[in-house]
Amino acid sequence: MASADLTSKQDAERNLDEGGLAHAPPHPLVMLLRRLAGRVVAVVTTLLGLLFLTFSMGRLLPADPVLAITGAEVSKEVYDRVYNELGLGRPIWVQFLNYVQKVATGDLGTSATTGQPILTDLLTIFPATIELAVIAMIVGALVGVPLGITAAVRRGTIIDHIARIIALAGHSIPIFWTGLMALFVFYAKLKLVGASGRVDVFYEGLVTPVTGFLLIDSAIERQWDVFRSALGHIILPGTILGYYSVAYISRMSRSFMLEQLGQEYIITARAKGLGLRKVVWRHAFRNIRVQLLTIMALTFGGLLEGAVLIETVFGWPGLGQYLTRGLQMNDMNVVMGAVLTIGAVFLTINILSDVLYRILDPRTR
Repeated sequence: MASADLTSKQDAERNLDEGGLAHAPPHPLVMLLRRLAGRVVAVVTTLLGLLFLTFSMGRLLPADPVLAITGAEVSKEVYDRVYNELGLGRPIWVQFLNYVQKVATGDLGTSATTGQPILTDLLTIFPATIELAVIAMIVGALVGVPLGITAAVRRGTIIDHIARIIALAGHSIPIFWTGLMALFVFYAKLKLVGASGRVDVFYEGLVTPVTGFLLIDSAIERQWDVFRSALGHIILPGTILGYYSVAYISRMSRSFMLEQLGQEYIITARAKGLGLRKVVWRHAFRNIRVQLLTIMALTFGGLLEGAVLIETVFGWPGLGQYLTRGLQMNDMNVVMGAVLTIGAVFLTINILSDVLYRILDPRTR
């Protein structure tokens, strides 16, 4: 007994701090503030890294920003004046700080191609890319998730092999080739869809932009002819872009479901007589939906990259075509602004997916 009392006394002394007070767990509010502070530091650090990368890209690429503004036929006096106005003669760290300050105030520079502020151009064209990516994401989710889960449940069958072939083709075939072949078949031969652009030429300008999404704006104004034309133009590029998300989502859905189907709770549920459909969709799917949410969020960000090629093929007036035109014209302000926008969207999507992950899965809180 004396030995046990001595041990208890020593444990109690070890739990006392220097002031004689027992260590207590931090207050929940303090823990929340710590997490928020860590998140803010991570976001700010990531944004600064993104700004540094875009700034470095603008300085390292073999394109003269002065000539992009003045043109090739320019006198040395004019060249030097524009060079100094752009601050290109200052130390590189001063240029970077000025760039960060301008971006923080929403000043992304002026496009030498359109003559308008980059931010104005982005606010005009970016909704078109978002609209295309949303259609592609809907196609990817509605087809990819059931296909992947069915392939996992029917592992080793013909359905599983077909799903794996679809995923392999989606990762292997270049998206621009698929787009050209689809245009040749569905537009040139079958006349089932529209050609380039978001809408037929004689419908342009009939709808007042409210949200920037042509399908929504035309439905709000009950311009159903414009709506049908816009739907006919977006369905093909959206489906092709969505097919590449189907390839990734189906593969990951299959992998997640196979992992769950091997768990003990699934075996127990089957042993109790529950039907396969109920076990898969009511029990196993519930445990992979959070993982699928993260995958879909990252896929949506990846669709913005794929949109660069698909918008060029289909003449879609979005961020991808804007970036391509900027590269062709050596307009580095456009390139930097477009890349920064894509990076900011990726960062935002990651933050939102992490928040939703914590909401849907209490174990991560």
